[in-house]
Amino acid sequence: MKKIENIKKPNFLKKLFIKLCRIIGFEIIDQSNLYLPTSNKLANKNLSKLGVNSISIPLGEIKITRPVKSLDLIIKTCTSVNLVTQNKRRVFEKEKSEYTFRTINSVINSLNFNKDELKKIKIKIFIIDFNSKKEDIEKIKNKLAAENLDFEIIDLNIDKFNQIKILNKNNPIIENNMKATMASILTSFKIAKEKSEDLVYFIEDDYIHKRESIFEIISSYEKISSQLDKELFICPVDYPYLYKKLENSNIFVGNKYHWRTVNECLLTFLTSKHLIKKYYAELLNMSENEHTPFETPLHKIFEKELCISPIPSLAMHCTNVNSIFGLSPNINWNKIWIDNEK
Repeated sequence: MKKIENIKKPNFLKKLFIKLCRIIGFEIIDQSNLYLPTSNKLANKNLSKLGVNSISIPLGEIKITRPVKSLDLIIKTCTSVNLVTQNKRRVFEKEKSEYTFRTINSVINSLNFNKDELKKIKIKIFIIDFNSKKEDIEKIKNKLAAENLDFEIIDLNIDKFNQIKILNKNNPIIENNMKATMASILTSFKIAKEKSEDLVYFIEDDYIHKRESIFEIISSYEKISSQLDKELFICPVDYPYLYKKLENSNIFVGNKYHWRTVNECLLTFLTSKHLIKKYYAELLNMSENEHTPFETPLHKIFEKELCISPIPSLAMHCTNVNSIFGLSPNINWNKIWIDNEK
């Protein structure tokens, strides 16, 4: 049964005052029940409007000076390889395709969260696939088509990427997997530079998102970028390795989450086309020449630019349960897994 909020109806004078506040753009709150009559919402609901303002009680309103115009989600998929350089089992111990499908499901579910607000933004999905089964690609295609999403599927041919230099691993299978990974990353950066208009979200196919993830990322990007007057990198995961060493962080209040500055992330991250063009040479270097650790050129960019990650995590990285790059602390992993079965 739907819960009915018991909000006392205002008298005539109060109605007149509320109407006046709406006209002049003031927000008022009844602290007896935390109800905002001008917005007709309770204070714990989303009070912000994409591209217009961000409201946090009791901090007040931030005018959005950096609205998001478009979002491209570039998802790298490969249902045939479990882990690129390891033989370990993943958390929940399923076939790799299941993690790919649930990643796609979670993105769809997240795009459907607060859909009325997100429809203000032009959204497109790119799937860069390497060596997945034909039936797996067809399943992904059907999922996206059923939601009337704008999407494009790219079949990766790694024979065209002779410029890629990988470190010798004395294992042809692992070396081929790494080349495919780097070719996929390189392709994603080229798409972002050539086809994207504003924000780009690079997603690996073992990151399962909470329903509110994409809206929180977009609304927080607008808010924090407007406050600081600068473009950002956003990592959606509160990685456990971030708690293995003592580092100073600045804390920001996003839409509904706290965000902190970080110096490292993996290859699932969001940024703007402006920063992609600014650091395109560094990103190409990362995708054409294998480094140790792999993300070293990206981390060097973070010495100059701001990267933030949420507390708690907005996505679950489904690697081995003991990995410091995997399960984020203090979130309900089983719920995220189950919620994105379909």
